[in-house]
Amino acid sequence: MMRWIFMLLVVLNAFYYVWHQQQVPMQAKEVAPLSLYQDSRRDIQLLSESKPQERRATAAPAREDAPEQAVCLFLGPFDEPTQAEQVEQRLLSLDIRSQSQVVEAAGAVDYWVYLPPLASRQASLRQLRELQARKIDSYIISQGDLANGISLGIFPRHDSAESVISRLRRAGYEPLLRELPRANRSHWVRIAPESRRLVDDSLLERLSLDFNGLQHQLMPCEGVASIR
Repeated sequence: MMRWIFMLLVVLNAFYYVWHQQQVPMQAKEVAPLSLYQDSRRDIQLLSESKPQERRATAAPAREDAPEQAVCLFLGPFDEPTQAEQVEQRLLSLDIRSQSQVVEAAGAVDYWVYLPPLASRQASLRQLRELQARKIDSYIISQGDLANGISLGIFPRHDSAESVISRLRRAGYEPLLRELPRANRSHWVRIAPESRRLVDDSLLERLSLDFNGLQHQLMPCEGVASIR
C-alpha cells in the first residue's frame, strides 16, 4: 500500500513539473511586452493633449544666434540741425513719426608730415630752431604719442605731403607720414519703423522738391547718435 502511495506522489510531482514548465513561458510572453508598451506609452504624448506652452516650446525652440541688425529709412543729409527739424515737423503734420539724428561717417584723409621725437625735449627744441633757421615751417608737438616731435604740416593732398617729404630728405632729414581721417557729421531724419509704410515714392518726390538735395537711405536703426 505504501508503495502505491509513493508511486502516486511521484507521478503527481512529475505531472506538476511538466505543467509548471509549460505555464511560465506563456506568462513571460504576456507580461514583458505589456510592461514595455506601457512604459513607451508614458513617453509618448499626443500634441492635442499637451499644454499650449509646451506646444509652443516644441514648435518654436529659442534661437541662440543673435538677430540681424534692424534697418531704418533715413532722410537727409542736412548740414544744420534746423533743416532736419523742418523735415521732422513736416512729417509730423502727416502723422509720420520721425526723429532727428546725427550720423558720423568717415570722410577725406589729411596727411601729416612730422619728425619723430628725439631723446629729450631739449634735443627736439634744438632741431626745431635748426629747421626754422632754414625757413622750414615747423612747430613742436606738445601732446599725444608724438609729444616733443616736430610737425612739418598737415596737407589735404597726398602729393603735396610727398613733395615736402622729398624736400626735407634732400636737406638731410627723415620725416614720416601719418594719415589723419576726417569724420563727417551730418544730420538725418530717421523714420519710425511703424510709420515707414506711409513714406511712399510720391511723398519722397514732394520732399525732394521742397528740400533741395534731399536723399533717402537705408541705414542701421541702432548705433546712430541722437541729437536729443
